[in-house]
Amino acid sequence: MKNLSCLLFLFVGLINAQKLNSDELSIINRGSSDSALSIYQTTDADQHKTLLSLSTEIDPLDPHTETLVKRMKLSLLSTDGGVGIAAPQVGINRKVIWVQRFDKEGEPLEYFINPVIVWRSEILNLGPEGDLSIPDFRDQFYRSKVIHLEYVDLKGKKHSEIVEGFTAVIFQHEIDHLFGILISDKKEKEKGDAYQKVDAFEKLK
Repeated sequence: MKNLSCLLFLFVGLINAQKLNSDELSIINRGSSDSALSIYQTTDADQHKTLLSLSTEIDPLDPHTETLVKRMKLSLLSTDGGVGIAAPQVGINRKVIWVQRFDKEGEPLEYFINPVIVWRSEILNLGPEGDLSIPDFRDQFYRSKVIHLEYVDLKGKKHSEIVEGFTAVIFQHEIDHLFGILISDKKEKEKGDAYQKVDAFEKLK
């Protein structure tokens, strides 16, 4: 029954994942496959529009998806201390992210395809966030302390895990990108909200 559920999840995902269009393929295959993709900036009107757009699911079995995943990692590694990146930040409105796993030994970078947060804790932490696509912007944000995440890998295998702490914050930030949510806009929307004070945010050392 478990295997059947996984196959159904993959089948539904493949149906929902439309083929990459010519513009997306052009970006993914531009230049060397061993080079980083340019990171989009809000200071450019066209790039800003892409960053504000909704992302759709991607076929994990499409060979171009693997190329995108590989080049996104190189883009993240090309930054000065970036801890996560989402496909819209390289011009592709598809559901792919990279996250540095501070909750694992060695703090590895890991990719996630079609990630979904299926549960968030009501307990929130407040802490600083910046964004690779928003120059000179940093502020304090509330995020759920614990999340339940589901995603697939490049073989189409489904995974599910509980993530907490600073790594959970990175996931929430990057998945926001898939919905066209930027922290600069998020701060404006949160101005009228009230939150209960909680434990100090776990900062990077």
